[in-house]
Amino acid sequence: MHEEQNGLGFATSALSLGSWNTWDRMDFDDAVRLIRRAIDSGITLFDVAHYNMGPHSEQSRTDLLFGEAVRAAGIARDEYQLCGKLWLWDYPNTGFAEQLATSFDRVGVDRAEAVVVGDYFERPDIPRIVTEVAEQIRLGRFDVWGVNNWHAPDLDLALEFASREGLPAPAFAQLKYSIARRSMAEGSFYGKHFEAGRLTLQASDVFEGGVLLGKTPERKIGADPGGIRESIRDAATRVAAVAGDFGVSPSQLALAFCLAYEPVANVLFGVSRMAQLEDNLGAVALASSRGAEVRAALEDLWLDRSVAADGTF
Repeated sequence: MHEEQNGLGFATSALSLGSWNTWDRMDFDDAVRLIRRAIDSGITLFDVAHYNMGPHSEQSRTDLLFGEAVRAAGIARDEYQLCGKLWLWDYPNTGFAEQLATSFDRVGVDRAEAVVVGDYFERPDIPRIVTEVAEQIRLGRFDVWGVNNWHAPDLDLALEFASREGLPAPAFAQLKYSIARRSMAEGSFYGKHFEAGRLTLQASDVFEGGVLLGKTPERKIGADPGGIRESIRDAATRVAAVAGDFGVSPSQLALAFCLAYEPVANVLFGVSRMAQLEDNLGAVALASSRGAEVRAALEDLWLDRSVAADGTF
């Protein structure tokens, strides 16, 4: 796997590993080996968050475990890239400087390459967010930022305000994007920014928590905008059949589908077993050699065409 210069505002790998319900579901020694293998195979970006705010008030130790595993593996800080999270659930009561201090301390680092500014219930003060993110960039705590599941009009405002004030604008959007969920990324609201090159796409929740792969997850998984999860569950049989036609696994097929979409700069996924990682690595070659065929074979499984028609989740 090689690094893409036109990435998330910085050069990074095509694939990245997430932390939600991953490192805390593994034997520690297995986590150490998996992280080392990921880096050796060319995966350099790790999405690591402190999950203890809003719906994520989980007292999770996954970020602590990641930092411990990296150190146990003897991995130097310049061998990997870190993408953190800034949550808006309690913003501005819990500000960005405080969140970063807590998160960095837990992982054992002093900065990240990027952050994603995350979910919210009520519309926040967008100009304030852009201004405070810019201040954290000025202080050297990270280099670029993206948004996660924002209503499209709020993204529009952030881009406009940043341009007008000469501040760093969001460089990427981390969105639910998969074989089944395509409306936000490919629809007009976010799509216009991808087409204009104003930002790139980081695809997340690409397996629908495993449901798209025919699994019934016991752990907590992501939200279900539009209530289409049962339709996605039903589609898993078709995904498996198409994967068989291509001679690949359903997970390789699902990842390749995302990688083959031009605005996608990076695909984020979680694994808790080495075999899953090894299998997923094959998606890069599949996307490169047969990406257009993969997307054409799965076109009819766009299941959220009528969801998020107004640019919201």
